[in-house]
Amino acid sequence: MTASNPKLDSVLSIEIAAPVEKVWAEITKTGRVQRPLYNCVLESELKPGAKLRYYSPNKKRVFVVGEVVEIEPPRKLVHTYVFTQAIEEPPTLVTWELDQLETGCKVTVTHTGWTDAHKAPEKTAGGWNDILGMLKDEVERGRISLKWRIMYRVGNAIMFMMPKKTTVEEVEKAGW
Repeated sequence: MTASNPKLDSVLSIEIAAPVEKVWAEITKTGRVQRPLYNCVLESELKPGAKLRYYSPNKKRVFVVGEVVEIEPPRKLVHTYVFTQAIEEPPTLVTWELDQLETGCKVTVTHTGWTDAHKAPEKTAGGWNDILGMLKDEVERGRISLKWRIMYRVGNAIMFMMPKKTTVEEVEKAGW
């Protein structure tokens, strides 16, 4: 087993002008599109040991798989994380923490557990930054930016071009 490399860990925070419960409801929404989370649909029982999957809106593709490690509504969600385009890499760990502030909520995402076996861990911090920005827009304004709405439409139109290993069948064959 390869040791974790803390130099590659990501810790990002954002303040959102909304109560913790509203932010929690968005990040744990299941069965419906979560626009801030790259327009994916989360499926999970959201209890320790439960599998977790982030699907495309039509549920023909799976982009992230994992398992719920810890959940303390509405303050903390910890889950393992495997990006299906790199499904052969070992799981990492994502921790969502929500803290109530006078002006709203502070959301902190910590992504840890990177090893030498991971090919591009440095790319994930940018993704989390995008996600947190979209989460703020969605919760505070009720919509994400026009840029992301356009990107999602284009992405949905070319979904057939995604690697085969992101199909539900291939993810299941891989044991997720």
